[in-house]
Amino acid sequence: MAAPTPVSSLVHSSTLVTAGVYLLIRFNFCFNEGLIYFLLFISRITMFMSGLGARFEFDLKKIIALSTLRQLGLIMIILSLGRYELAFFHLLTHALFKALLFICAGNIIHRVGDFQDIRYIGGFIKFLPMTCVYFNIRNLSLCGLPFLRGFYSKDLVAEIMRMGYLRLYVYLIFYISIGLTVCYRFRLVYYSFVGRFNFLSLNSVYEGRVTMIKGMGGLIFLVIFIGRILR
Repeated sequence: MAAPTPVSSLVHSSTLVTAGVYLLIRFNFCFNEGLIYFLLFISRITMFMSGLGARFEFDLKKIIALSTLRQLGLIMIILSLGRYELAFFHLLTHALFKALLFICAGNIIHRVGDFQDIRYIGGFIKFLPMTCVYFNIRNLSLCGLPFLRGFYSKDLVAEIMRMGYLRLYVYLIFYISIGLTVCYRFRLVYYSFVGRFNFLSLNSVYEGRVTMIKGMGGLIFLVIFIGRILR
């Protein structure tokens, strides 16, 4: 959480954090019934607690890190339901949009002098328009807006959960966790882009280097179309 933003983008999206999940996907044939129920219990509690923690967090990078933990819980729920192909599909698409999110967050943090508290920044739609556009498209993708990346995986997960013969408690925790995702994402958008600009500085806030915008532009193309391509 406290690592530099490019390092966080690499760690949280595609390497250290997801290495254990990828190992479990590769060894899915070794699971017995008791281990599957244990993974289902741990993953749904992890998904719920990380979403609840992100709802009340004010550090920008901690919110994104807790979002990563929630996504790993979702992948483990998919894996515990026996859908390892869908878990691997969500793992690949998660790497793309999480890398884009950390790059957008890094651009925001660097523009305000390495400040991460979302209560003191806001109104960035005037100062960082392209970053706001990329950030909001990625948020809509995470919330499962139709025909974006999150729609192709989360809709399948919700459908598989409805078809399974599970207890009401499992369904309740799962759908509350899905609702918490939308809740803390729109809270983050409000504090960072829609709310009042509370950051006091002698320097003006501007978009940043063209290379950052080009990098985010390449990732946003993949975030929008990768779900349809890999499906």
